[in-house]
Amino acid sequence: MKQLEKDYKRIVVKIGSSLLFSSNYKRDYEFFNGVATQIASLVNRGKEITVVSSGAIASGICKLKLRERPKELYLLQAVAAIGQNELMNTYRKFFKAKIHIAQILLTWDDFNDRGRYLNAKNTILALLKLGSIPIINENDTVSTDEIKFGDNDRLSALVSSLIGADLLLILSDVDGLIDKDKKVIQVVDEITPQIKALASPTNKKTCVGGMITKIEAAKIAVDSGIPCVIANGKHKNIIICAIENPGQAGTLFVPKKGLAARERWIAFGTKPKGKILVDDGAKRALLNKKSLLSVGVTGLEGNFELGDIVSVIDKEHYEFARGKVGLSSKQLDIVLGSHYDKEVIHRDNIVIL
Repeated sequence: MKQLEKDYKRIVVKIGSSLLFSSNYKRDYEFFNGVATQIASLVNRGKEITVVSSGAIASGICKLKLRERPKELYLLQAVAAIGQNELMNTYRKFFKAKIHIAQILLTWDDFNDRGRYLNAKNTILALLKLGSIPIINENDTVSTDEIKFGDNDRLSALVSSLIGADLLLILSDVDGLIDKDKKVIQVVDEITPQIKALASPTNKKTCVGGMITKIEAAKIAVDSGIPCVIANGKHKNIIICAIENPGQAGTLFVPKKGLAARERWIAFGTKPKGKILVDDGAKRALLNKKSLLSVGVTGLEGNFELGDIVSVIDKEHYEFARGKVGLSSKQLDIVLGSHYDKEVIHRDNIVIL
């Protein structure tokens, strides 16, 4: 296990719906109180805490006394609109007047556009400087399949990368990643296919993700140079325990060498608009920090414009890089059918995953 620094100052805490609500959508006020008490204590010790909280839809279902989660998108978004207000009021009740909380709602559009991305970053950092608690959620009231994150585990990792967090803590109702012998894996040095195979999606009514989405979030975090802990939020003082001793609180995913801020945005901060398929020669060139030229491109998928972020795929259909394209999909398609060799992605705009 690599040595990790002990003094984590900027922490992102992701809280799942299964912790905030029971299976029949009843609020767990004791849990809300425990979260607020721990975070208030940490802020008083100089920590900067950002919360990524699920629960808007569950809160709306609770408020409206619905028997089940709506299936129609328009109704689901209406329930989320009601529930988000209820969720924030519940947090405000337990944080009381001691610490100000702030609501921030995000979609992929806020990450795809570099200007909006930086604006979101500056807003969150300003709130932290003021000693406030940003409480972030996906904007379920307007999200569609095109702009949805899909789950708040991914959103928490993206927020961690966005603000340069020192630690991502994902709280769930399980003790961590469980091995085949039903024991908690305390430390994961590398997220391998074998590690991913241990995960399984959730079938709980109150939540969307599962362990697989948490591992995917951990992958984004560690590739951004941020350690990630998956822990059981029902354990007493788990937030404080995880920050003080992350290797003992659940499953700790050890970070790799961190990417620069702009590289993090290219790699994780924006949703790829298409795919570019390359041959082995082009892949070797990219791995050796060369630019991608059209001669090495074997195909493309999707419609993208100049400046969009795309996935770079090898002949085994494995995504090994992302980059900011210098040609639109229409321009690239024309070049592929000609004898001209054009620069598709400059080496400074490519990040190897």
